[in-house]
Amino acid sequence: MPSEYGIYATISGNVRRYRMSMQETVSHPFTSDYAIELEGLTKSFGDFIAVDHLDMRVGRGEIYGFLGPNGAGKSTTIRMLCTLLAPTAGKASVAGFDIVRQAGEVRKRIGLVSEKLIMYPRLTALENLMFFGGLYGMDKGALQKKAEDLLEMVKLTSFKDKQVGGFSSGMRQRVNVIRAVLHDPEILFLDEPTTALDPQSTRFVRDLVKELRERGHTIILTTHIMEEADELSDRVCIIDHGKVMAINTPQALKEKFNTTSMLEVFLELTGREMRDSAGGRIRMRGAMGRT
Repeated sequence: MPSEYGIYATISGNVRRYRMSMQETVSHPFTSDYAIELEGLTKSFGDFIAVDHLDMRVGRGEIYGFLGPNGAGKSTTIRMLCTLLAPTAGKASVAGFDIVRQAGEVRKRIGLVSEKLIMYPRLTALENLMFFGGLYGMDKGALQKKAEDLLEMVKLTSFKDKQVGGFSSGMRQRVNVIRAVLHDPEILFLDEPTTALDPQSTRFVRDLVKELRERGHTIILTTHIMEEADELSDRVCIIDHGKVMAINTPQALKEKFNTTSMLEVFLELTGREMRDSAGGRIRMRGAMGRT
C-alpha cells in the first residue's frame, strides 16, 4: 500500500482482528461522560517538548475546535489520540479507552480525515468505500447499503461509478469524509477539512460536519480558518508551544477580548509574528517540476 495510506492502515488494519478476539475483557479506565480526556499529556522529542502537559476534556456529541499556529503541537496531540504516537508522560482516554493500554479499542471507535487524501484515484467512489469498509470487516451487503446511503447524503449518487481521480477537489473531499464514517465511529478527527476548496464545496462540507454532529458523532476539528472554527465549534481549545492558551466557547472568548473576530482572539493569544520554518532537505521533483 502506498505510503500516503500509512495513517489509515495503522488505524484500521487490525480492527477486524480486534473485533473477532474475545480473549480478554476490556474495562473503561475513565468513568466520566467525556468522549476524550487528557491529563498531563506530554510528548518530547529529545530536549524538545512538542506537547506540554495538556489537560483537555471533550464532551460527547461536541464539535471541538482544536486550534493553534504551525508547530503548536496540534498534529502531535492528534497522533497520540489516534494511537499513532506514544506519549512521553501523562494519560488520555478516547471513547473511554486508554490510548496506550487499549489502543485497539480506541482505533475501532475513531475516524480520521487527514490532510492527505486517503483514496485510490483509479477506483470509483463506490469501490473506494467498499475497499476501506472491508478493512473494518463490515458485512458486504450492509457495507454497500451504508456506502450508497452516504453517497446520497453527500449528493454523489450519480457519480458513484466514476473514478475519483477525475473528481473535483470538493467531490474528493466529500468522499474522503464519508470514508471516515463508514464504520460509524463515535469520534471523528477532521484535519483541515475545507482547505483549498471552492466556496460552494466549503459550504457543503461545513454543513456536512454539522449533520455528522446531529447524527451523534463527536468531532475534533483542526483548522486555520478562524471563521470556520467560530461557526462550527461548540468550544475551542487554542494551544501554542505545546501548552493550552485558552478553552471556551467562541462567543465567550470574543467577549473576553472585546472583539467580534475569532482571528483577533487567536492573534491575541498566540502573537502576530510569522511562524516560518524550512526543512534541511527538499524533493527536487517537487521543487523544480517534472524532470
